[in-house]
Amino acid sequence: MLNEFKEFIAKGNVMDLAVGVIIGGAFGLIVKSLTDDVIMPVVGAIFGGFDFSDFFIPLSSAVTASTLDAAREQGAVLAYGNFITVALNFLILAWIIFLMVKGVNNMRRKEEEKPAAPAAPPADVQLLTEIRDLLKK
Repeated sequence: MLNEFKEFIAKGNVMDLAVGVIIGGAFGLIVKSLTDDVIMPVVGAIFGGFDFSDFFIPLSSAVTASTLDAAREQGAVLAYGNFITVALNFLILAWIIFLMVKGVNNMRRKEEEKPAAPAAPPADVQLLTEIRDLLKK
């Protein structure tokens, strides 16, 4: 059983998946920082200086706080601003992945468009060609 597990782990697909998950997690953090630290402040400045992350609807009369973190401590809230931020993160991530896939597809198309070297003729045709060339001399 241990040997089967070693074979499974050593397969290329498992290792590729592991690398993809690790890189995807790191890439997700980069996109989150891009959204939270770069894009959302600009969007907030355009729309009057507000921050989406503190938009919420209190679901309890006990919630009187003006920030999301404080409101969550007081009771249940519907944090739609946080949802907007997460949705924007997803759209940005999807756009970046689309651009990456498009670039890879373009590179593959260019490789396919390169003319392949002509295949060597079969041995009998090559022999006949040599005989023809000798007869011409």
